[in-house]
Amino acid sequence: MAEFVRDVMTPGVVAVRPDASLVEASRLMRDQETGVVVVADGQDVVGVLTDRDIVVRAVAEGLDPQAAGAGAVCTSDPLVVGPYDPVSAAVALMRAHAVRRLPVVEEGLPVGVVGLGDLAEAQDPRSALAGISRAEADAGATA
Repeated sequence: MAEFVRDVMTPGVVAVRPDASLVEASRLMRDQETGVVVVADGQDVVGVLTDRDIVVRAVAEGLDPQAAGAGAVCTSDPLVVGPYDPVSAAVALMRAHAVRRLPVVEEGLPVGVVGLGDLAEAQDPRSALAGISRAEADAGATA
């Protein structure tokens, strides 16, 4: 069983600036086959933007996705974990705050993302969530 977040995270970060339009962020998600982008101001993580955020906080509210910026719709000041944090700490943080994904930050820089599917796969590869996560990855679906 994986011990550290670095063992289960998806390495690399797809990031946008806070002033990037939601269209730009959506296209990046599509092209990178992910459902989450880190919103970064220079090297600093200032938010997390998910495909769900775009739908619920922007489209459903009637915002213009060409004009609305990622920084206005993202979850600001996101919870983060480090690559050497125990997997159990990431699980506890997600459970306590009802979040599905956490940016992984090392020395202030984003280095990856850990999601529910990653943790399910690490904790119990035979679980339904782990199976769904594998199937989505195999099919090239978004996270």
